[in-house]
Amino acid sequence: MSGTFYVIGTPIGNLDDITIRQLDTLKAVDFICAEDTRVTLKLLNRFEIKKQLISFHEHSSKADALRIIDRLLAGENCGIVTDAGMPCISDPGEVLVKMCAESGIDVKVVPGPSAVVSAVAVSGLSTRRFTFEGFLPVPKKERSERLEKLRGETAVMVFYEAPHKLKTTLADLSEFFGGDRKISLCRELTKIHEEVLRLTLAEAVEYYNINEPKGEFVLVLEGAQESAEGELTIEEAMAQVRKLIDMGEKPTEACKAVAKETGFRKSELYARLT
Repeated sequence: MSGTFYVIGTPIGNLDDITIRQLDTLKAVDFICAEDTRVTLKLLNRFEIKKQLISFHEHSSKADALRIIDRLLAGENCGIVTDAGMPCISDPGEVLVKMCAESGIDVKVVPGPSAVVSAVAVSGLSTRRFTFEGFLPVPKKERSERLEKLRGETAVMVFYEAPHKLKTTLADLSEFFGGDRKISLCRELTKIHEEVLRLTLAEAVEYYNINEPKGEFVLVLEGAQESAEGELTIEEAMAQVRKLIDMGEKPTEACKAVAKETGFRKSELYARLT
């Protein structure tokens, strides 16, 4: 009989957020897969837990994954953790969950703190619907394609970002969504220097041009305004403009044609192109 694979959430910053069930599970499993064993060892040492740690991260091979699956099939129980928060979400652990499912291995979740949900909860923006986008692609072409697909998104969008990339990301978001779009920048959640800034994209760009970003960020971006039935949003109108341009129409003529059909001003549409 095969063992069980436990997906174990851990604190996103404050170690006091650990749960009794998380501790009991970490103590009970035969071994633990960790994104960075050095980070996980600090957590285990804090609560005096001694377990075999196996490194499993984005550069781990299929052979590494198969060795873990073989141990589970042999009857051992395994827990997987990430450096902070829920593993297997925008995280290499998802590979192991998929392989467990394919191998008939039981997978159980031991939930814990989530940076995504925590950031949305304190953002001050609408929480009815949100979409988690993780880290934006780094290559400019791929990043532009992803943001283009999100132009008309009406749900709140959640992104992760590292401090050294924040300025570039804010500039890109402002370019694609407009400087007046609201954003909540949640920094170092649950840690000593926890901070939530609620600004427009233009204000955020200006703020971090003056203040150097520090710590890990969760960005919660306001979605596009939902239009009345039958009425186009500015994002949908711009999509029509770009389609005409792709078909060979001059930008000014494309804006003029769409303005006539939608009621938006030609100058307003053209300004969003430049």
